[in-house]
Amino acid sequence: MSATDLSPSQDQAIKPKTAAPESRDKGGPGQPLVIVRDLQKHFPVRGGVLGRTQAVVQAVDGVSFEVKKGETLGIVGESGCGKSTTARLLIGLIERDKGEIIFDGQGLGERLSLKDLRKDVQMVFQDSYASLNPRLTIEDSVAFGAKVQGLDDPNGRARSLMARVGLDPDRFAHRYPHELSGGQRQRVNIARALAMSPRLVVLDEAVSALDKSVEAQVLNLLSDLRKEFGLTYIFISHDLNVVRYISDRILVMYLGEVVEVAPVDSIWREQAHPYTRSLFSAMPSMDPDNRTQEPPLAGDPPNPIDPPKGCRFHTRCRFASEVCKTKVPKLMGLSGNADHLAACHLHDATSGHPKAGQGVPQ
Repeated sequence: MSATDLSPSQDQAIKPKTAAPESRDKGGPGQPLVIVRDLQKHFPVRGGVLGRTQAVVQAVDGVSFEVKKGETLGIVGESGCGKSTTARLLIGLIERDKGEIIFDGQGLGERLSLKDLRKDVQMVFQDSYASLNPRLTIEDSVAFGAKVQGLDDPNGRARSLMARVGLDPDRFAHRYPHELSGGQRQRVNIARALAMSPRLVVLDEAVSALDKSVEAQVLNLLSDLRKEFGLTYIFISHDLNVVRYISDRILVMYLGEVVEVAPVDSIWREQAHPYTRSLFSAMPSMDPDNRTQEPPLAGDPPNPIDPPKGCRFHTRCRFASEVCKTKVPKLMGLSGNADHLAACHLHDATSGHPKAGQGVPQ
């Protein structure tokens, strides 16, 4: 039996308890589930005897995007670009400095409280062991959130979801996290997230610590669960092949900003931003004759305490000109493809770049 196979009785036991009611869709199918506008988070760097703020790390700086209902948005970028901080801001683990978070037409902190948001948004973290309480059994861990929210039959819900993610409740319900493998613990975390009947699940490097065979099983499980429960995903990863497999659209971040957003097929055909092209060029090839002759990208990312003026990528971009050093590029649609957005002066005919409007040279 595969990890996702269920008997009819198990399937019927799950759906009445976990499927999201239609009445929760307040804005209708045309309303994006999540709208983020100019999201900002700066972390203070303290020092000295009195611990005063000496500088700030600009972790997320003016990030805007939308997530449609039922889709998977993949977020990629180098370590330190702000992916995980953005995820934590979305679920309210850390407080934003500026910007708006609108969930199904309701603004967080206005018509929507943080408590209500957490009923609809759950997160699966990268470290499957650290995110579980070592003193709780697997059944108690999965049922805990449902108990706190006062949902019906939390333990029955937990056992049904354990079966759904491929963990036999008779074998695993009374075990503790240290008795499970990494893949099994991540299945527990997925079941724990689903126990709240969420509408949006944020997956922060949820499969990066798993063996490839287990990773494939978990990815297939996530795809099946999305269809079965009508979920929406935000999927954060460094692995572009994984993101391509599971995502509908890809958002690329660099140094706290969004530099490109596009449907998966579109961005795979054409990378409109030089940084995105560098990320794709760094992907390993299965062709032994296709050898990398030079690094696709030179140098380290700039210090987020003092990022470059203008386009933040200009210090590493071989197409940069003087305008890139002073003027911040706009995130705008490509000519002939409004769904493919990029923040690069090479695509803006009015930017003043010597090759403006011509796109990124091959």
